[in-house]
Order: sequence, then C-alpha cells, then structure tokens
Amino acid sequence: MKKLNVAAIGLGARGHSVLQGLLLGMNNINITAVCDIYEDRTERSAAAVTKVTGKTPFATTDYNEIMTRSDVDAVLIMSAWESHTPIALAAMENHKAVGMEVGGAYSVDECWSLVRTQQNTGTPFMFLENCCYGRAEMMVMNMVRQGLFGKIAHCSGGYCHDLRDEVARGEENRHYRLRNYLSRNCENYPTHELGPIAQVLDINRGNRMVSLVSMASNAWGMNDFAARTEGINPTLATANFAQGDIVTTLIKCAGGETITLTLDTTLPRYYSRGFTVRGTKGMYIEENHSIFLDNTYPEAEHWNWRPQWGNADEYLDKYEHPVWREYLEKGICGGHGGMDGLVYGKFVECCLNGEPMPIDVYDAAAWMAVTPLSAESIKNGSVAVEFPDFTEGKWKIR
Repeated sequence: MKKLNVAAIGLGARGHSVLQGLLLGMNNINITAVCDIYEDRTERSAAAVTKVTGKTPFATTDYNEIMTRSDVDAVLIMSAWESHTPIALAAMENHKAVGMEVGGAYSVDECWSLVRTQQNTGTPFMFLENCCYGRAEMMVMNMVRQGLFGKIAHCSGGYCHDLRDEVARGEENRHYRLRNYLSRNCENYPTHELGPIAQVLDINRGNRMVSLVSMASNAWGMNDFAARTEGINPTLATANFAQGDIVTTLIKCAGGETITLTLDTTLPRYYSRGFTVRGTKGMYIEENHSIFLDNTYPEAEHWNWRPQWGNADEYLDKYEHPVWREYLEKGICGGHGGMDGLVYGKFVECCLNGEPMPIDVYDAAAWMAVTPLSAESIKNGSVAVEFPDFTEGKWKIR
C-alpha cells in the first residue's frame, strides 16, 4: 500500500489528541516527524509514535527543520492560531502538502499570502474544517441539493462553547486562547459554523460573501469567572479582556442570502454550533435537531412544535449523505463523533491520489478573513466592511 509520509506540527491538546486518537491508527500514513515549540510535548509525541509503530520519528522544536526533509511529503498544522499561516507558507514553498487546522486569520494580507503562495507553488492545501463533515450538516446539505428546503434565503450558526476555564488557565496550560482574548476583539473562531454554511450556499462556487457587519458585547464573563473560581490566577479578575463576551456577525452574499454568526465562549452555556438553514420550503435547526417542511405538518403543530423536536433523525434513512453511509459501514474513527476521521482521511486520500482538495485555499482565505474583517467592523462602530474576492472572479465559474 502506498503511504503518505507526514509531519505532525503542534502537539498540544488538539495535536496530541489527533495523533493518539487518529493518526496512529491510519494505515496509509507514516508519521516521520513531530514538532512543537515545547520540547516536552515533542518528546511525548515521539515516544507515542515509537511505541505504536516501532519507528522513531524525527523530533524538533523548529518547524523549519522539517521543511527540507526528503522523508516528509505533507505537514499537518495543529499548532497555535498565530503560527498556522507562517508554517503553511514555509511548507508550500518547500512543496510539502499542507493540511491546516482551523482558526481565524490575523489580517486580510495573511489570507492573500496563503492564496498567492498556493497559486505560485501549486502545492496541495486543505483546510481541515471537521464540521464540514458533521453527520447532521452533511444530511442537511444533501437535502438542500435535492431541493427539500427550496431556495435558501438565510443560514445561521455559532461557536457557542463555554471556554472560560480553558481561557483562564491558558498561562499554566500554555494555551493560546488567553493571550488572544486579552488582546483581540473579533469573531475569532468563525469556521466551525461558517464552513457547513458556505457549502450549503455554494460560497466560492457560484456565490460569495460580499460584506459583513460585526458587533461585540461588553467583556464581563472572564472577569466574573476568575473572581469566583478557585485555582484561577486572581489577576484575571481585574484584567482588561478585549474580547467581547458575545460577538454577532451579519454577512451578505452575492446571491442575496444572509448569514448570522455568533461567537459565545465566555458566559455559562451548553455547547452548540447552532447550524440553521432557512429556505422557501422548510428549515433545519440544530438547537432542537428538527426539520420543518412546508405543508408536511398539520397547522396546529405550527403552534406546538416541541413534540417534533429531534425529528431530524427520521430523515436519515432517506437522506443520509453517501459519505456517511459508507463511513458507518466501514467504521467511524477519530474524535468529534467521527468528523476528524473524515476530514483527515480525505486530506491523505487526495494527497495520495493527486485529487483536488475539497476545502481548498480559497475556502480557507474567505472563511478565515471573517476574523480580521469583524475586528475592523467592531473597531469602527460596527460599520459594514467589504469582503475581498480571493478567487478574483473565478467564483462565478468554479
């Protein structure tokens, strides 16, 4: 069997869990190198690879040492947000295929640099947005493609996840979120919700996002949490957090559709990505995992929908996405309900077979650009900000 020689870069909580829970079980890759800026993380992951494979990978704290190695075909970038683009650029310049984990960009220029470098080098690049492979998201996309929801007018979603403990313990756990929440006010993690929405709305493939407006609430959640939680650095109770507790972003698309994104990570709440699709014939809403199709339910049920909550599973037999039908038969692997196995598996498959990446550099640039554009909008009083067209007109024919 042909195998892809892979370097795993970034071995903190996300990187090491992907390595242990997924990569070491994949039979079509060799993990030939591991890298993290912290030596103890590198040593831990190298030992894990050696234990499972019997082969000791090259280990380093400097990703540049990986880029010229002949035993590395591709890099998986799972490091802190700030380092994603510099590592990706170095890899593409050295013709190492790039699988890059998600996070918002720090500038629009950064997004352009990814696009230009990929264009100039022709190096394969995939944005590893696992939520695009969510089972519910893919079923709904399949239903949209078959016309069940009619013409789509609006979609919404959010990264709604209580991260107060993770943010507050960023210093001791060497986690990047703390420094970001102290210094930035933006939609800092837009792609979990935007990725599936972009696929539903054909963004970069017949449609594109043209403008956005963002608004941030006060930043009170982290101070309150730090003040009343034992074991948290007490200085955070009075620290000046820049990141608003809730950021709402409205996006207008070339096709006339609208999108609402919500970042909600520093107040008490349950987890949700809030994936919602509204069309002329019906809707899906993740919050209660239900599907409402026009003229399907008696009028009385419009007023008492609660008994139908969770009914989306009733549509699986008929509308399960083919990718998931096959996946369930072969066996789910990886974290996040199997989404990780699908997205990483697709990257490796495309590299080995020379196929186009399903989530490419134009998708990465457009989705990541929400972060700096939202920061600009918030800073200037929630003014409308135009989206760059990273495809330079090709979205009309892609």
